[in-house]
Amino acid sequence: MLQNSLNWTLVDRFVLLGLTEEPSLQKILFIIFLIIYTLSLVGNASIMLIVILEQILHTPMYFFLSNLSFFDICFSSVTVPKMLQILLTQQKVISVTACLAQMHFFHFLGSSEVLLLTAMSYDRYVAICKPLHYCGIMNRRTCLLFALGSWLAGFFHSLMHTLFTAQLPFCGSNNVNHFFCDIKPLLKLACADTKLNAHLLVLVTGSLVVISFLLTFLSYIFISSALLRIRSSAGRLRAFSTCASHLLVVILLYGTAIFTYVRPITEETLQTDRIAAIFFTVLTPMLNPLIYALRNQDVKNATKKLFRYLM
Repeated sequence: MLQNSLNWTLVDRFVLLGLTEEPSLQKILFIIFLIIYTLSLVGNASIMLIVILEQILHTPMYFFLSNLSFFDICFSSVTVPKMLQILLTQQKVISVTACLAQMHFFHFLGSSEVLLLTAMSYDRYVAICKPLHYCGIMNRRTCLLFALGSWLAGFFHSLMHTLFTAQLPFCGSNNVNHFFCDIKPLLKLACADTKLNAHLLVLVTGSLVVISFLLTFLSYIFISSALLRIRSSAGRLRAFSTCASHLLVVILLYGTAIFTYVRPITEETLQTDRIAAIFFTVLTPMLNPLIYALRNQDVKNATKKLFRYLM
């Protein structure tokens, strides 16, 4: 603890309470989440490798998919290793600096991924609704701008929250009611008025997620309209199959993100937020490569080709 000029005892470290205090359950959870994390790393790294090596996958759709896989690797690596350490060793202490860094990268990568999924929905809209203009609209420059825009917008969005949170004094309890450093549980520990921070979280982060979801939803309205105009059922199925994987990923991520960040901060919401966080920090990054690999014929063919080459 540190003493400041106003005789407050300032917190210089936090204690992450984790998921459970039950020792036997901690061991089981450690094994489960270690397996899930390993599958996530292997699956997403495989998607990136396949897209890089397979010439037929050098298209905007798979360019965005490889970026999504990279986001998922980094996103899960921000929180899961520390969670595994807590479950295995009970070392729950984290410095204030490390806590703010974890919070920053969590929101940086999370918001960037949300924006990237929005760009992917626009890519599918152009591919199905404007197929003759697809190559001209979704050219290399446009794809790079979408990817770079996702990175930059996510970074500055997170930087805003990090700077405002870093200005808060933490002088009471240092027990963070979560398995990683997120904004909402940290605001509950601040010894100052956090209304501005809470409003920014709901308005800015909530708006980013909701607007991105609405833009994605709008894209799929136009896509659905275009699909209905296709007379051949086989043609409709083939066109929809290129969107189904992305749509499923969107539902998984947006559902939990909206549930977490558009609600006010209370003790009850903090408890449910921990459960929701498991979905978008642990499960979704593992499911993304499985969803794309199992539902996408190009990825399956490229995977088989790579395995034959390696064997």
